[in-house]
Amino acid sequence: MTMLTIFYALLFYVATLVFVVGLALKIRNYSKTPAPLKIPTGPTPKTTAGVAWRLAREVVFFESLFKASKWTWIFGWAFHAGLLVVVLSHLRYFQEPVWLPVVLIQPFSIYVAGFAMVAGLAGLWARRWLVDRVRYISTPSDHLHLALLLAIALSGLTMRFVLPTDIVAVKVFMLGLLRFDWQPLPADPILLVHLALVALLMMIFPISKLLHAPALFFSPSLNQADNARETRHISAWASALDKHS
Repeated sequence: MTMLTIFYALLFYVATLVFVVGLALKIRNYSKTPAPLKIPTGPTPKTTAGVAWRLAREVVFFESLFKASKWTWIFGWAFHAGLLVVVLSHLRYFQEPVWLPVVLIQPFSIYVAGFAMVAGLAGLWARRWLVDRVRYISTPSDHLHLALLLAIALSGLTMRFVLPTDIVAVKVFMLGLLRFDWQPLPADPILLVHLALVALLMMIFPISKLLHAPALFFSPSLNQADNARETRHISAWASALDKHS
């Protein structure tokens, strides 16, 4: 077993640990953060079912972004939709046999989703430079996150269309990680860069703005029903004080 295989095996174990533990701690923190006021953004549903449907529309269709900026919505939705298909298609590297739904989406991930990701990211990054008010509030981390995601997408497309790698060996390596039976990793430079960037993304995800994905479900402006007249809202910390008083 080469040092390269050992390094990347340990790298992905560490990245997975950081990703899972970091994400769990952040979600725990979100769940314990009090919401002292009723602050739903209108027009607001009045029932729990209505709030669930509103969150579903936000997650799937980016409803609020569509209302705010059509161009940003186009680029953002293209990127996220492409990313979802690509992530689902990559499950084939961790399954044997591969699930039928994962098999069925392979053509879309290869010829559509990857290019949709790149186009969406390019548009979102161009927006950071070309729109004055967005450029003014953009930080270096905003540009670095987009650059990292774009590098991952481009390196993946490069392996598919320019410098193919041995995907069978890659799958054997990934399955070996799951079974704690390490197998040799191909030494293709583009593959090594791609995997290193993915591991980096996993490690910075819990401490970056990319965490807006799970945070959306804990946003008081989205997850609250407009029932202030019917039900008195008491935050968790206020309720605890009442019990001890």
